[in-house]
Amino acid sequence: MLKGLIFSSFSFPMTINRHIPLWHQKASNRADGVILWDYHAICIQRKRDGDTHLVWDLDSSLPFPCPLATYVSETVRPSFQLFSEFQRFFRVVHAPIFLRHFASDRRHMKDSEGNWTAQPPTYETIVAEDGSVHNLNEYIEIHAADVGKNLPADLTSAVYSQKHGVVIGEAQLEEFFSQIS
Repeated sequence: MLKGLIFSSFSFPMTINRHIPLWHQKASNRADGVILWDYHAICIQRKRDGDTHLVWDLDSSLPFPCPLATYVSETVRPSFQLFSEFQRFFRVVHAPIFLRHFASDRRHMKDSEGNWTAQPPTYETIVAEDGSVHNLNEYIEIHAADVGKNLPADLTSAVYSQKHGVVIGEAQLEEFFSQIS
C-alpha cells in the first residue's frame, strides 16, 4: 500500500504561539483556504522517474496528489511576506522510519480536564514499533540549531537513517527534494 511513498513531512513554526498559515486547506472557512495549523503532516512521493515529486495532503483542496512545485507555491506561499514571528520549517522523515517510530494517543487533542477539543479520528491510535504510545512532540519540536543551513550530502543521507529525520527551512524544500536519490 505504501510502495513509492518516500517522505513524511511536518511543517511547524518556531514561534511562541506555534501556528503557521497554510493555504488551500479544507478546514478553512475562508475563500483562499488559509488556516493556522500548529503542525501539519504531509507525504512527499518521489516518482520512479526521479524528477517528479508529488505531495499527498489529505487536508488540501488542491489536486490530489499535487506536484511539489505547485504545492509549495500555492500552499506554503514562500512569496507571501509573513510576520517575522512566523517561520516555517519542515521535518523530513523517511516514511518507513516514520511508520516504525511515530506514536500518538491523541492526548494533544484534549484540554486540561481530559475533554476532546476536536472530534478525534475514527481510526485506532498509533503505537510505535517499540510500544511507545505518544511521541508527537519529538517530531514537532524544532529548535534553530536543528535547521540545516545548507544541503550537504550527509543531510540528504541522514533523512534515511535518523528517527527524527532532518529539519530544513522553507526556502530549502524544493532544493532538498531535488537532491534525494
